[in-house]
Amino acid sequence: MRSNQRRVFAGAIALAAAVGLTACGSSDDSGGSDSGKIELSIGTFTEFGYEDLIPEYEKLHSNIKITHHKTGQGGPYHQQLLTKLAAGNGLEDVVAIEEGHISDVIDKTQLFNNLADIGPKDVKPDRWIDWKYQAGVAKDGAWIGYGTDIGPLAMCYRKDLLEAAHMATDDASVKGYFASWDSYFAAGDQYTKATGKPWFDSASQVFNAMQNQLDEGYISKDDKLAIESNKDIKRNWDKVTAAVKGGQSAKLVAFSPDWNAAFKQSGFVTKTCPSWMLGVVKEQAGPENAGKWAVTDAFPGGGGNWGGSYLAVPKQSKHPKEAAALAAWLTAPEQQIKAFAKTGNFPSQVEALDSPELLGTTNDYFGGVKTGQLFATMAQKVGKAQYKGPGDGKIQENATSPALQAVEQGKSPEEGWQQAVDAAKKIVK
Repeated sequence: MRSNQRRVFAGAIALAAAVGLTACGSSDDSGGSDSGKIELSIGTFTEFGYEDLIPEYEKLHSNIKITHHKTGQGGPYHQQLLTKLAAGNGLEDVVAIEEGHISDVIDKTQLFNNLADIGPKDVKPDRWIDWKYQAGVAKDGAWIGYGTDIGPLAMCYRKDLLEAAHMATDDASVKGYFASWDSYFAAGDQYTKATGKPWFDSASQVFNAMQNQLDEGYISKDDKLAIESNKDIKRNWDKVTAAVKGGQSAKLVAFSPDWNAAFKQSGFVTKTCPSWMLGVVKEQAGPENAGKWAVTDAFPGGGGNWGGSYLAVPKQSKHPKEAAALAAWLTAPEQQIKAFAKTGNFPSQVEALDSPELLGTTNDYFGGVKTGQLFATMAQKVGKAQYKGPGDGKIQENATSPALQAVEQGKSPEEGWQQAVDAAKKIVK
């Protein structure tokens, strides 16, 4: 799971341009070797499942030698990517870009190759589910990134805690709790009134899922700040903060030590769950809670996506066509199925989503449910790619999330909203 490394930027492109930053490890080094082989490099972060795939590609292409640069955390990786883009050198021939960061680079089409021009001609947009493909295309129509994985959303919940609260746990009742955001928060009221305990982990985790379901993010399609003009954002804010005031939030910061510990300590009963979150739940909740956690193919508002990445070919590459061919092969359905088997990264390719291997995948920790089929179903519920303009990720990271935490710590919803708006205006001027 890569998307827990959230969006950490500090104007790296502007800074690099101002001070003339340079970088080492340029793709200038990836020319031809003494052996006559074409040398390519690829940069990724956390786990893409490429450790076995890259040697396989080299065996299939005896004229290609690949160097894989892997960074442990997504935040530092993307900071370096922006710096090297601005410096004009230092990037690999193929670079990975996480979906939360792509809005900060997709408007810089002059710095990337158009995959429609240099990519293999048999690689068509219909390889991917449409919303995944669309999110990798710039406003001017340039195809910037081949989609890797996705994070379709479902809802995880503690069946035993619902039972302890004397709430129904049959499939129809559970899906009723998660049919809409109104029904979700109504069920939360029922649970907290019966137990005095939290319903969900974090206001920002819930709010971000709601936000990602809108047609546009914090930036409108004309690249103007929309946090005040888009009334759906404020409507979602009001619903989440009302739930906070009603005691539904555990007031935790996602991926913090306290949040991790809460899985073992029954600190909350529901969790917004992209496909990669199942591994997090299993790791943090531990073997003693096996079978207590469940996951359902119902999600308030219908569906959504949280996570996933793209492979792009910067203009810095000396071998753009060969780089595009590598990126195309790594994002082919067959390879994405192999990556899924290795790391659990959920494929975005139409053929992969129909694969018996994927559809037959079960998860014993969650009671033997067919998680492959469940998340393939949820992926199809995502209607279209949300437009995320430049600065969208920074607003989530540095404006709304801190403001929601402030509400959880006692600030009024109105004061928190003004904090979020003021911070967003400083980010997007």
